[in-house]
Amino acid sequence: MALPKLNTPTYELEVPSTDEKVKYRPFLVKEEKILMIAMESKDNAQIINAVKDIVKSCTFEKVDVSSMPMFDMEYIFLNIRAKSVGEISKIKVLCPDDKTTYANIELDLTEVEVQVGDDHTNKIELTDDTGMIMTYPTIDSFLDSGIEKIDANNMLDVIGSCVLQIYENKGEKVYQAKDQTKKELTEFIESMNSGQFRKLQSFFDTMPKLKHTIKVKNPKTKKTSDVTLSGLNDFFA
Repeated sequence: MALPKLNTPTYELEVPSTDEKVKYRPFLVKEEKILMIAMESKDNAQIINAVKDIVKSCTFEKVDVSSMPMFDMEYIFLNIRAKSVGEISKIKVLCPDDKTTYANIELDLTEVEVQVGDDHTNKIELTDDTGMIMTYPTIDSFLDSGIEKIDANNMLDVIGSCVLQIYENKGEKVYQAKDQTKKELTEFIESMNSGQFRKLQSFFDTMPKLKHTIKVKNPKTKKTSDVTLSGLNDFFA
């Protein structure tokens, strides 16, 4: 005699970059097990593939997780996780006043939103007639480094993966990034002066991010500080 099938609730959210409505469900025990095994392995590719598979399955394969911006994928995963194991996430946060003590915090994941920095633009003007058009990092941009912030170790690879076009003569001549090699893009980025590179960094500093500011009370000093969490890792620290 066949066992009964369990009903799984369905929810809906809006994808931050497109405002498209997407239906999703909580992840199942078998999917949670795959994620836990991947996290325990500490293998970046395994973790990323597990997250991609869960988001794809839990959105009924209606979203292309490889091509969507990282912040969209993080937002969808955060909501899936909230409906799967609870909307309150217990995390440890480093207290900024002494930079040594950690405080235990309970965070309501339903309050976390994608935020965009002031004056954000994807058009980077390097000189009077030369510039770049950028796209946002995807989860595949972090295959080698893991789902982390952009830092010195992965910076050039991530930047190179986000270049859409390079133009000169005020756009009369356009070079598509997909037609260039990784080496060529890296050499172009490394040829920038410090002022030009700061403009490029500003794109990443101000781009949409999963971000939330909380108040943290240091259990030792009793001082309360504002701490901004940013990126998926921060919400499950």
